[in-house]
Amino acid sequence: MKLELIDITKRFGNFVANDDVSLTVEEGEIHGLLGENGAGKTTLMNVLFGMLRPDSGEIRIGGEPVKILSPGDAVRAGIGMVHQHFMLVDVFTVAENVVLGFEPTKGKVFYDRREAAANIRRLSAEYGLEVDPEAVVEDIPVGVRQRVEILKALERDAQVLILDEPTSVLTPQETEALFRIMRSLAATGRSILFISHKLREVREIADRVTVMRRGKVVGTTTPVESSEQELASMMVGRSVELTVTKGLAVPGDVVLQLSDLTVADERDLIAVDGVDLEVRAGEIVALAGVQGNGQTELVEAITGLRRALRGSILVAGKDLTHATPRQRLHAGVAHVPEDRQKDALVLPMDLADNLVLDMYGDPPYAGRASRDLGAVKQNAERRMREFDIRARSVDDPVSSLSGGNQQKVVLARELGRPVKLVVASQPTRGLDVGSIEYVHNQIVAARDQGTAVLIVSSELDEVLALGDRIAVMYRGRIMGVVDPSAGRERIGLMMAGISGDAATTGTRGAAS
Repeated sequence: MKLELIDITKRFGNFVANDDVSLTVEEGEIHGLLGENGAGKTTLMNVLFGMLRPDSGEIRIGGEPVKILSPGDAVRAGIGMVHQHFMLVDVFTVAENVVLGFEPTKGKVFYDRREAAANIRRLSAEYGLEVDPEAVVEDIPVGVRQRVEILKALERDAQVLILDEPTSVLTPQETEALFRIMRSLAATGRSILFISHKLREVREIADRVTVMRRGKVVGTTTPVESSEQELASMMVGRSVELTVTKGLAVPGDVVLQLSDLTVADERDLIAVDGVDLEVRAGEIVALAGVQGNGQTELVEAITGLRRALRGSILVAGKDLTHATPRQRLHAGVAHVPEDRQKDALVLPMDLADNLVLDMYGDPPYAGRASRDLGAVKQNAERRMREFDIRARSVDDPVSSLSGGNQQKVVLARELGRPVKLVVASQPTRGLDVGSIEYVHNQIVAARDQGTAVLIVSSELDEVLALGDRIAVMYRGRIMGVVDPSAGRERIGLMMAGISGDAATTGTRGAAS
């Protein structure tokens, strides 16, 4: 069914999130919506699904104007949305989740479990969405949970499907399966709006692509007409380099050595299960895996933010297993956390102070009794030049900077001193294409200076581009350590827990 968004405008005070946005998705079309964080994609989808009310504009379904003031209105208008973060009740079965709020009953009173399960099996068979209606959601893989979300929309007879960053938690094989499902749904006449920041995937699946930048539509094109490079330029408004330029690594001595490392999560469940891994000077080891398989807990253990239950952490031969974060800092460990605003910066504080957060009490920034504010300011001015931090003044609060410039502040602080090991978790999350290019170059430069680098990323393209070796993590264990030439398919299988001796190079990283 055809979807039309006509001159949609949404303001938040003086900020215009959507500025006269018009977009048409034809019946049976898969339409890609591209844009960086802050481009206005999420606001537009929240307007379409009734979670926000536009200040002006019109929505039409099948040529008819519709008024959508709530998600219930959207569902009744035939719109279904699969959110990036699944809206499922983990302790419910698949069937209970799918029919929640629309439960079939016996005698208008009792939930008809058998009919609900039969409906799910029928829909599953009709659209190729293999799923067990009796399975409990918390026990099924992420890719199957996404199918449950799609089934929820189909159960409510959605003719327009919004898929918001649907591949962000999928392996390459699960992504291909999702694309097959999308094509089969489009073949039934459903209109699909596919929201993503992954250029390669948009070009692979979309019939047409609309690009947003700073709240406006900057163009609509087709994958045939526009290359990834051209789409990236539309997204950021200038030419950018999409490939990572780096020479061959020249690995030196082992800097980071993890032996039988075992770590628990907040629920006291084992999140890191006997990990063995080495990272050498002058190399980048990229840790791949679907998020939630122990990567966060592993990084926290290496950087001293989480206690190891068993095993050891050595940096340049020094045992840091039980060292504090500050002791690891002085031992030459740099940390770029996955959430810069929560864990790396103090947003109300100025740029200058954020650049010395981890050394504010050390010379030359402080003496015995007081801080040397002149030295702090001089450091900030130097780092601004070296790392191209775009700010009016070193006195500006970090909260006033863009996401890319905030990440530059973190990199300037962590890489602007002599270090032996850099641990960078999701280093480009939420950044525009231009900022991603800059961060990648800084990571490669650190490697080329002889630093050992461990990066953690849920973006397989980033892992393949940066990693000299790739370690794959699944359910807390290292499935293997491979060369990037192993390819997307082999690494994707390992991300799903499927591995083989032929995929593994060396024995240190292999799961025992």
